[in-house]
Amino acid sequence: MPHRTIFSAALLAVLMAAGCEVGPDYRPPQITVKSAYGEPTTAPSASAAPTTLIQWWSGFHDPELDSLIQRAITNNLDLKNAESRLRQARAQRGVIGSELFPQVNTSGGYQNARGSKNVVIPLGAFGAAAGGAGPAATPAAQPTVKPAVVSAAAPQGGSASVASTPSVPLSPLGEGGFPGVETQLYQAGFDASWELDVFGGVRRSMEAADADTAAALEDRRDILISLVAEVARNYIDLRTTQRQMQIATDNLHSQQETLELTRSRYRAGFVTELDVAREAAQVATTAATLPALDASIRRSIHQLGILLAQDPDALAVELTAAAPIPPAPPALPLGVPADLLRRRPDIRRAERQLAAATARIGVATAELYPKFTLTGSLGLDSSKIHNLAEWSSRYFALNPGVSWPIFDAGKIQSNVTVQKELAQQAATNYQQTVLSALKDVEDALAAYRTEQLRRSALADAVDASQQALSLARQQYQRGVVDFLVVLDTQRSLFEAQTVLAQSDSAISTDLVALYKALGGGWEIAAADAQTPPVPQPR
Repeated sequence: MPHRTIFSAALLAVLMAAGCEVGPDYRPPQITVKSAYGEPTTAPSASAAPTTLIQWWSGFHDPELDSLIQRAITNNLDLKNAESRLRQARAQRGVIGSELFPQVNTSGGYQNARGSKNVVIPLGAFGAAAGGAGPAATPAAQPTVKPAVVSAAAPQGGSASVASTPSVPLSPLGEGGFPGVETQLYQAGFDASWELDVFGGVRRSMEAADADTAAALEDRRDILISLVAEVARNYIDLRTTQRQMQIATDNLHSQQETLELTRSRYRAGFVTELDVAREAAQVATTAATLPALDASIRRSIHQLGILLAQDPDALAVELTAAAPIPPAPPALPLGVPADLLRRRPDIRRAERQLAAATARIGVATAELYPKFTLTGSLGLDSSKIHNLAEWSSRYFALNPGVSWPIFDAGKIQSNVTVQKELAQQAATNYQQTVLSALKDVEDALAAYRTEQLRRSALADAVDASQQALSLARQQYQRGVVDFLVVLDTQRSLFEAQTVLAQSDSAISTDLVALYKALGGGWEIAAADAQTPPVPQPR
């Protein structure tokens, strides 16, 4: 190998070893949050100490809910799509990382060619090929030129026309080589190319790809949190509607008994037909609520089936039987606002998106600098196959190169500006995500606290309504009050019981919303172990 070539390769190796990474180095954003949440809570066991929210739904102590959530995590289609996007991001990182290494190809081939006898070799053709210096030479004066080398300008195998490969220059010998001469060529070798990452453009691309992979992981976690919360919410809605159905059925039976009593008193002449008509109307009104409640039950079952990636009615047999509304657990794990920065996947995803955007500034900046390439080939050429493996059949070529954009009308610099603005947008999005997360927690705390106060008052209202109905019936039977009083107390009790059931549901649903706002539940994902931990903002 010539000394000049060795020196060029050594120079490129030194440049590679001393390579830097252009563009800004990423630093996690600094966000200041309060030391405690602003909303008070009535839960006596609420604590600001760090807490774990793994499988928070088990606190409802409902085996059916536990089973539904586990099956949803296993089968949900949105979650499977998120897992596919995560695998895609990991594979894309491998595509980008391959650019740091040489690309090596192997090839082999055979060519048999014969030149046309009707081709007239132009005067001086070979002298021009050799540099054109001096008088034109005849073919006879060029004995050292190999036919196979001269015909190398033709496509492999000599079967393609010049018109089909316009980038190949025309040979004065034609497609087949020397007129009337048949040649054979056997080839085997390697080709390699390597663009040296002197200024760190590829390494910055890998930083961005790593951050994209982490963002895809956080996206999966976010979908998992939403899925678990959605299953729990729909399950609570189902049990709430079943509770309302039971209340309506019990009230209907009670009203039917009252209707029979009123009819008996009417036949005995103690009341008028108006009392019978009023009670019959009340019975019909209560009965009219049952079909709507049944339709709501079916919708909840269908939605749960879809969340579990099953047919809408696949869970009908399993869930049709009524069961109590899952009661909210007494413990209320809160932690502190700073925990959100470490736990909520949407915040972690926004931070990784900011890291990726910052790395892409370096990718764009690297285009302003020279690109150093190293290409080469090594192989064997022979006109006879039995000579192909001989040392004298070897050939090689080493071609260092450099390219540097001189004028592009500001294209590269404009792209750098674009990437800087995208990074700024990512930083703003991160701040907005943190604020939205804090708002979600405060809203959930406020809803949970106020609903507990409301539920306490509603429970008192139900107790009072039950006592009022009992007294009204007794006084009506003694003829002390009008039947309208009985109807009013029946309606009041029915409404109070229904609203109390809705409040029980709201408390459990608000707690689910609080768990979701706190970012709990994703820790059970097995795929998390496949990705390194994300650097956390301070």
